[in-house]
Amino acid sequence: MSAESLILFFIVGAFLVGIALLFSSFIPPTSTNPQKAEAYECGIPTEGITWLQFNVGYYLFAIIFLVFDVETVFIFPWAVMMKSMGMTAFIEIVIFFFVLGVGLLYAWKKGALKWE
Repeated sequence: MSAESLILFFIVGAFLVGIALLFSSFIPPTSTNPQKAEAYECGIPTEGITWLQFNVGYYLFAIIFLVFDVETVFIFPWAVMMKSMGMTAFIEIVIFFFVLGVGLLYAWKKGALKWE
């Protein structure tokens, strides 16, 4: 791929994103109904303060889940190609598991996996 085509690719991509953002600012309907600004959850009217601060541990747990969920996306193609790639693929996956293990150990030591 030449430099000119790569530059053209980025220009066209930026143009399309700009058009989509501009188009989406004109299309949505607007409403001045005060009910639109109320908090809504599961059809139950809210009582008291609706803006609560949640424990950051829930978000950390979700991010850790996503990391290990994405890990499985990489393991399946590796398992299919392992035999044809040989020892190189094995060494790469050992390094991959080591990095994930270090991340899991770090999260465990920080207490991100505790539900308190």
